[in-house]
Amino acid sequence: MSTPINSSDLPERGAGNADYVTMFVAGQLFGVPVLDVHDVFVPTKLAHVPMAPSEVAGVLNLRGRIVTAIDLRQRLSFEPRQPNDPTMAVVIEHHGEPYSLLVDAVGEVLSLQEASYERNPANLDPKLRDISGGIYRLDGKLMVVLELDKIIQLSNGAMAA
Repeated sequence: MSTPINSSDLPERGAGNADYVTMFVAGQLFGVPVLDVHDVFVPTKLAHVPMAPSEVAGVLNLRGRIVTAIDLRQRLSFEPRQPNDPTMAVVIEHHGEPYSLLVDAVGEVLSLQEASYERNPANLDPKLRDISGGIYRLDGKLMVVLELDKIIQLSNGAMAA
């Protein structure tokens, strides 16, 4: 299981800070700006989408809205999730359309100093660099900040529908 981040070691919320919802996929820490997150829940039922790209795990119904579920493990070419492994759904909205990012676990909301934000280092794994705009170095962990435009862009070049 993933090691939690100790929020007491992080800066207080306030001016010059950016807030992120944290999540884990295959032990890697990711962050999404908190204002982009609309829901977090345990998905119960996904409907398969025929001929969809492999990273589209299916669609789900969230309060009457059809939401495309993107499996971040598959999207990042990580080891596949086993049937009994925990899964969480983080719902984001992108250009007016809801998407669910399927992750292993959701952490806490972190308020980080914007001055600590760094562009992707040259030695960052290309899989991560392709979906990230930058990173934060946190107490021995690297938090990759997800760029939603890049996550929604699927391997076949199409946008998730």
